Amino acid sequence: MRLTALFILMFVVFSVALLGYVGFQSSIEIQRVQARDVAWEIRQLRNLNRQRGTRALAVAVQRLSNQPGRGIYYLGNPSGQMVAGNFRFIPSYILLEPGQYSFSYSPQRAFEGFELSGPDNADASEDGKRAQRKAQAVVRSLILENGFRLVVGRDIVQRRDFTIIIVRTMLLGVIGIILLAALAGVLTARRVLARIETINATSRKIMSGNMSERVPITSRDDEFDELAKGLNEMLDRIESLMQGLKEVSDNIAHDLKTPLTRLRNQAEAALREGSTDEDHRQALEKTISESDRLISTFNALLLIARVEAGAHSDGLGRVDVSRTVLDVCDLYAPAIEDAGGLLQLEVEPGIYLNSSRELLSQALVNLLENAIKYSLGSEARQPGSRTAHDGEREDDVSDPCKRSDELKRIIVRVEQDAGEVRISVCDFGPGIPAHEGERVLERFVRLEKSRTETGSGLGLALVSAVAKLHKGSLVIRNNPSAAAFKASSGPGLCAIISLPKIP
Repeated sequence: MRLTALFILMFVVFSVALLGYVGFQSSIEIQRVQARDVAWEIRQLRNLNRQRGTRALAVAVQRLSNQPGRGIYYLGNPSGQMVAGNFRFIPSYILLEPGQYSFSYSPQRAFEGFELSGPDNADASEDGKRAQRKAQAVVRSLILENGFRLVVGRDIVQRRDFTIIIVRTMLLGVIGIILLAALAGVLTARRVLARIETINATSRKIMSGNMSERVPITSRDDEFDELAKGLNEMLDRIESLMQGLKEVSDNIAHDLKTPLTRLRNQAEAALREGSTDEDHRQALEKTISESDRLISTFNALLLIARVEAGAHSDGLGRVDVSRTVLDVCDLYAPAIEDAGGLLQLEVEPGIYLNSSRELLSQALVNLLENAIKYSLGSEARQPGSRTAHDGEREDDVSDPCKRSDELKRIIVRVEQDAGEVRISVCDFGPGIPAHEGERVLERFVRLEKSRTETGSGLGLALVSAVAKLHKGSLVIRNNPSAAAFKASSGPGLCAIISLPKIP
């Protein structure tokens, strides 16, 4: 309503200013036209007096007097007595001194000495009770060469009446504008408030705990519907985040309960009577091992949080992706070989990104560890137990690949195409169901329901966070090469990180 009142005020002010300007200019223009007409008539009458004489002058003045309109004409002899014209009551000072004058007069004096009767004059007595109507005249007087007094002018009441009509019309128009605008404002406000109340009602239901409520959308597809769509998308996102938070909380509780229980049991066993120093030592070693797993889980959570918050975005620089991938693969190749597998590299050289070498390395490490764990088994050693490759070039890796089982390979590719760089890690393991491709990127999501195997379900979540930090994405899909080899172990898995190239 306040906004409507503001628009009404602005419109009224503009309308008043516009109509006032039109009325003022119209009055000025009428005044100019009257002044030009009076000047033209005076010139004509003066020329007529010079060329034809006084008699022709008197005839012309009388003719002008007989014309309809508000013209004022007076022709007097040198003594001031009226010879011709239509206005007898010219003030004497106008006749004595030539010039332009303005004076008031009463039109009622024209009917003095006459008694009028009949139905058209039934209100004559009432007119007599009122003050005589005053009129205003603007005239020019001059004394001709023969001494005659000539006065020509106009009654400006008509001009003033026109101005009054404009003002009255303007006032009526402003009142009508205010009434119509107020009515339109009320109807508009009721409609707007009804839509807003719908949003408020939905908000109250959501605040009461019903997260499935959504703002209704009409078929009008107007601005409120656009707002409703945006709010509904936001609510969908909030509901998804809250559901994810609930799942994360449940998973954290489950994953932390087991190692903490083991820690307690080990400490309790070490304190039992009859425990030897060796028992104490083993209990402490197991406690340290479980503590390391807990610390690793929390470090992964903190790293994901920092990456998603963009804490590493300031450290991005020009990185040789090809060299980074080769360095990580050199570190993991012995562990893969010890597990009976083979690391196959298909890396295009000289690929650069505006990236973080540390984060890219960590993302590739997570993908390789997943591939080793699920496609080669848990017997693979952790990297670092011996020197990787001992100076061998990456080209040497492809030769034993041809002599080993095709299904024991882990393929790492780095390629660039169509303005992006793709880093992929593919294996020939059991893969994952197609409908789980998005869910496995969430924190603490593990497809192994019993959750007895090692791991925290944070590896792919960290890789996804790193990809998003680089304005890219992580896609999980089945390995197409597995179908070509008719792998019986499963459809295989490909994890592909797509990142935009440096301009």
